[in-house]
Amino acid sequence: MQDIYNVLKKHKQEHVLKFIDELNPSQSTELLQQLEQIDFDELDNLIDEYVMQEPEIKIPADLEPAPFFPLKAKDARQEELYTQAIAKGRELLQEGKVTALTVAGGQGTRLGFDAPKGTYPITPVKKKSLFQYFAESILRAGSKYGHELTWYIMTSGLNNEATRKFFEENNYFGLNPENVIFFTQGTMPAVDYNGKLLLSDKDSLALSPDGHGGTLLALRRSGCLDRMKSDGVEYISYFQVDNPLVSVVDPLFIGLHALQESDMSAVMLAKTEPFEKLGNFCVSNNKLMIIEYSDLPENLAKARNADGSLKFIAGSPAIHVLNHKFVSELTKAGHLKLPWHRADKKIKFINDNAELITPEKPNGVKLESFIFDALQLAGKTMVLEAAREEEFAPTKNKTGVDSVESCREMLIERDAKRLERVGVKIPRDADGKAAVKIEISPLAVIDDDDARSYCQTENIRKIDTKMDNIYLT
Repeated sequence: MQDIYNVLKKHKQEHVLKFIDELNPSQSTELLQQLEQIDFDELDNLIDEYVMQEPEIKIPADLEPAPFFPLKAKDARQEELYTQAIAKGRELLQEGKVTALTVAGGQGTRLGFDAPKGTYPITPVKKKSLFQYFAESILRAGSKYGHELTWYIMTSGLNNEATRKFFEENNYFGLNPENVIFFTQGTMPAVDYNGKLLLSDKDSLALSPDGHGGTLLALRRSGCLDRMKSDGVEYISYFQVDNPLVSVVDPLFIGLHALQESDMSAVMLAKTEPFEKLGNFCVSNNKLMIIEYSDLPENLAKARNADGSLKFIAGSPAIHVLNHKFVSELTKAGHLKLPWHRADKKIKFINDNAELITPEKPNGVKLESFIFDALQLAGKTMVLEAAREEEFAPTKNKTGVDSVESCREMLIERDAKRLERVGVKIPRDADGKAAVKIEISPLAVIDDDDARSYCQTENIRKIDTKMDNIYLT
């Protein structure tokens, strides 16, 4: 106890022990364990750099748009490369060298849903949860490629228990429980504008998730990297829990990543307008990086090519492939040197009288790291364009843009177009939208090849216009 007090005093944070004598042994142990996990020398540096001053956003003078592989091959040579990449991706999946990683630490608060976001019922007909939709996609991929996939799911302290319980209650949606690996995101202590740690209660610091950049370090600390190594995994397919449209494992993306000998690769989407809320893929000093949409200068955001297209057109939907070896190297010292990002927040805390204060305006700083910053640390990188309507339907709001409503519409449209591409007639309304709610189970179909085989086997040639909705499984 005296040791931790001396450390706190040295760093002018001894106020966090103000109520220690009022705590029972379990409570005091909890608080002391939180404090012991903090590198106070590093914390002092972070406070000086990110709290006591506003970090300056520096845009490199040599900033240029990042190169990327286009959605459709530009010539015969590139078409042959894509064909080879698909074959390579399938081979890696068959050999068990690929795993899936989902970041799922959030709650469904913005959706009006008081539970882990991954448990939200998202599909248009059966109202399957996000977790179930991914689980069925992973099951199908394992069956399709002849090797059961392991699924790593990063939770948070807030939703870990509820997430695990959800999977247990639903029998892991048919997956082998031994191949569904949960691990918990790290945390960072919140700090007020005077550089002082805040308490959320007498026995706890005010802690917040350390951002999706912390995923990489959490993989090491949890033993997941060791598990991957023992399983022979070389490639990690990374995606976020709020995007059910994503391909959980895309042979083209994985294969191209491997053939290009990339350490970390990314999917890009063509931005719909200059200020769309997607990070911008850029290059500076021959290094791939993402500049936040709010940080890219207006003159660059609006810059256009001779054909009228946006110059900085490549936006990030947070879909990546990472090499296991790359993540291991980044985290081998037990810490990850990614830059931090400051977020000014209204942080609940207890004052000197142990009264819980709910501020009406920002009163402190939370620090987060972002996984895309690892791109700058990679020896080789690669960016591949994807079709927005096929890969990106984020569920961030209840209504409007990037909402439950828009996501369900995109799921319906993706399945409708998939059926049309294999010759099925789909009824459409005056606006060109599918006139029937369509949902295809990922247990049956995860790509066009599956759709073709399925429709041939089931003899499906058209969708009945008299039906309100249809579910294919």
